[in-house]
Amino acid sequence: MIILGLESSCDDTAAAILGDNGGILASVISGQDSIHARFGGIVPELASRSHLQVISTVVDETLHRSGLGFENLDLVSVTQGPGLIGSLLVGFSYAKSLSYALDIPFVGVDHMAGHLLSAFLETAPPPFPYIALIVSGGTSALFRVDGFFDFSLLGRTRDDAAGEAFDKVARLLNLGYPGGPAVARCAEAGDPAAYRFPRAMLEDDSLDFSFSGLKTAVMSRYKNHGTEERKRAVPDLCAAFQQAVVDVLIEKTIAAATRQRIDAVVLGGGVSANSVLRHRLKERCMAENKYLFLPAPANCTDNAAMIAFAGMKKFESGTQGNLDDDVFSRSLLGQ
Repeated sequence: MIILGLESSCDDTAAAILGDNGGILASVISGQDSIHARFGGIVPELASRSHLQVISTVVDETLHRSGLGFENLDLVSVTQGPGLIGSLLVGFSYAKSLSYALDIPFVGVDHMAGHLLSAFLETAPPPFPYIALIVSGGTSALFRVDGFFDFSLLGRTRDDAAGEAFDKVARLLNLGYPGGPAVARCAEAGDPAAYRFPRAMLEDDSLDFSFSGLKTAVMSRYKNHGTEERKRAVPDLCAAFQQAVVDVLIEKTIAAATRQRIDAVVLGGGVSANSVLRHRLKERCMAENKYLFLPAPANCTDNAAMIAFAGMKKFESGTQGNLDDDVFSRSLLGQ
């Protein structure tokens, strides 16, 4: 089976081809950072227009790199939600049109399921069950995964997601867009012990996340400095902020694995490409006798290969899409 995966949930237009054994034959991503940078964040209308302009080119390039043509496709797998409705509709409508024109099935995939299963794109996939930490611009969540579509939500963000907090701090400190990589780069020159920011752990038994207070604390310390002092303080503020986010993510993940008595841990989502988070979670898992499964950084951010894999598994279970299906803005996965 040859699967075309399509992802357009936010500001990346992505396509990928998976082969018979689930191996990635080609993967192409067209980003929109240059479009949204001057606004300091994603403008939904501009995002959907950009998807419309490039999706055909992205698919053509993906097929070219794989050495295949439309006639070789057996299945189209596409992100159905969650995300920006206008962006989702571009990819979903394209997938349905392709399905109809080629007379092949399509499946709609929850974007979160793609991240939860992204570790299966690697040569050493995790065993079931495992604990998955998914961290991105829109989501910070912990899941128990017992099968390819057997997910249980253990904890989620109550306000700002981790990636959203990174973006807002980057905007506050005038570091540019996208915020996550900008803060991480700046933090390399800073001292994480220079400031002590709060770690919101919430109730004793809670696995939920909260980062809005941390973002406010960074803002307060920054504004308390004079103009010249602010410039010197930025690397330290970034390092201390990043350390606080990573501390909370790791503590919650290890707590979830311990309570569920599960030894396998998976990291996914755009923020999981952060090198500090990857390194420290790996160290902590080793100390706690847990086994960490890390997707390659390219498979952590929004990509179509993970959507193709999730769609393949969904189709194998006997499910396929209908032409009257619609997209959705919020995920109910595992609830």
